[in-house]
Amino acid sequence: MKTLRKQAFTLIELLVVIAIIAILAGMLLPALAKAKTKAQGITCMNSNQQLTMAWRFYADENDGFLVASGRWGTPTLPPEWIGGNWLDKSNLRKSDNWDVDLWIRGISSTGRKVPGRGNLLYPYAGNSTEVFNCPADNSVGINNKGKTVPRLRSRSINNWVGGPGWGGPQCHIFMKDTDMNNPGPSNTFVMLDEREDSINDGYFVVDMSGWPVRSQQIVDFPASYHNMAAGFSFADGHAEIHKWLDKRTRPAINKGNMQLNVPMRDSVDLLWMMEKATRPK
Repeated sequence: MKTLRKQAFTLIELLVVIAIIAILAGMLLPALAKAKTKAQGITCMNSNQQLTMAWRFYADENDGFLVASGRWGTPTLPPEWIGGNWLDKSNLRKSDNWDVDLWIRGISSTGRKVPGRGNLLYPYAGNSTEVFNCPADNSVGINNKGKTVPRLRSRSINNWVGGPGWGGPQCHIFMKDTDMNNPGPSNTFVMLDEREDSINDGYFVVDMSGWPVRSQQIVDFPASYHNMAAGFSFADGHAEIHKWLDKRTRPAINKGNMQLNVPMRDSVDLLWMMEKATRPK
């Protein structure tokens, strides 16, 4: 009788196949990661645009007056858009980081409305809570049950849009939607993604010191989640992803809160933000 020989791969053949798979994976994974980042950028840009539309709807219902990006002891400003929410990466258990009900919806754990809390744009954004966060921001908070949850906000508003302004020459603080003739709605950014270790209050400061010749310092740092770029939306309703050219704009992420108010003389990135933030009177 003839004996039947079982067909099988030799060890060398298996190693060759594994090596080929490893090479293909090494070639494909960077492309897949880049595609994922691009998809996140598109989603982020869409939600940023949606939030700016909510900002627009609020103004339409309030005689053209814009929400304040912040207050800082200036009671003459319109209401602040985030109701006092102050993120803190050094204290992840702080409710400002995770309590969506209180800081977005404006209600307590018992379901009662809390005066001065909540996000003024929430009802104009289709009662969506996800729209306040960039999908590429993986920062978290720790809720009252000790559970790690996504942070509730990664977006801020230009400090010159609704006030209170910051530094430099006397610049326009846009209080109404009709105030943006210079540099114009299409050249005035409203919302942007702010870095997880920089974001705290609701307004993103663009220091105008040195305008128009040079920049002097960066107060808050924009995000760079999208291949070293950040999402911006503008007063005319369009949104875009802007890539950073200066390495000083995108230092390594800190475990806690990063240092703010950093000298950044002659930064092309900061000059771009200055150009899109406001103009001297």
